[in-house]
Amino acid sequence: MNIELRGTAAAQGWPAAGCRCASCNRLRASGVRHEPFAALIDGVPMDGLPRTEVPGGHEVRSPGGGRVLVAAGPGARPEPVPGARYGAVLLDLAGSPEHLGLLRRAGAVTSATEVAAVHVDHRLPSPAELERRMAFWNRPGGGPFRTLLLGGSRSGKSAEAELRLAACPDVLYVATGPVRDDDPEWAERVAAHRRRRPSWWRTAETAALADVLSSATGAVLVDGIGTWLAAAMDESAAWDDPSRVLPRIDELVEAWRGTAARVVAVSDEVGLSLVPATASGRAFRDLLGLANQRLAAESEEAALVVAGRVMELP
Repeated sequence: MNIELRGTAAAQGWPAAGCRCASCNRLRASGVRHEPFAALIDGVPMDGLPRTEVPGGHEVRSPGGGRVLVAAGPGARPEPVPGARYGAVLLDLAGSPEHLGLLRRAGAVTSATEVAAVHVDHRLPSPAELERRMAFWNRPGGGPFRTLLLGGSRSGKSAEAELRLAACPDVLYVATGPVRDDDPEWAERVAAHRRRRPSWWRTAETAALADVLSSATGAVLVDGIGTWLAAAMDESAAWDDPSRVLPRIDELVEAWRGTAARVVAVSDEVGLSLVPATASGRAFRDLLGLANQRLAAESEEAALVVAGRVMELP
């Protein structure tokens, strides 16, 4: 089955007429325009092919009998026909990349399925950003493959980690921080993270991170290394003698190196802030910097997130 996309944008095109947002202005300044979504399937306009309406879109049959699932528009999440295996899916990945993960989880999308983003618009910063994300979403769900994401507080590093694994059919989210029922502000932070994640992701709240990495085989998101280190220092009584936690860091790095999973881990970049005023604070900073360096050295990818923007580290 051959699919030729004549346009990929939402109904107003991209840039949208009269829109002054940065995304539309970038395209306008570069003289680039993406036309509204239209496609040929095996040389035939998609609108002229047999279709079956489904919630959120429709299924189209190619002249050769292939099945294509198509999103109705921005924000639409087409439901697959029960038992269907699609040759191609044309989805609103700008708005709902996790829907691709759900279709994979249901078996409607397989490794042989062609995946394309349609109805694209200024919800994306640029076409280059869509291309960057598509590389993650088309990557095989398993491993081994390790990614370390660094950033400061509220930099967007956790959201970037979730984005990279959004299209996986199954993700184990490892929360290494303690549950603080007596801290409403912390509880709201945890709840906000949970609301942002797909409902079918599994969650493990544990500081036994090396054990998780040693046994996992699918996609794993670790959030984060800083809270893991704080717990490890508590358990090792290392605040007064930082050397006591070094074997735990060695154990983590060994598990990271040997994991069979596709892992994305979040950690705090500690080298850009003020020098901590206390000895224990300086010890934590130094140990986390050491852990970050050692994990990055064993990672296929590492990136720094600043103000929601991502800089890949060579």
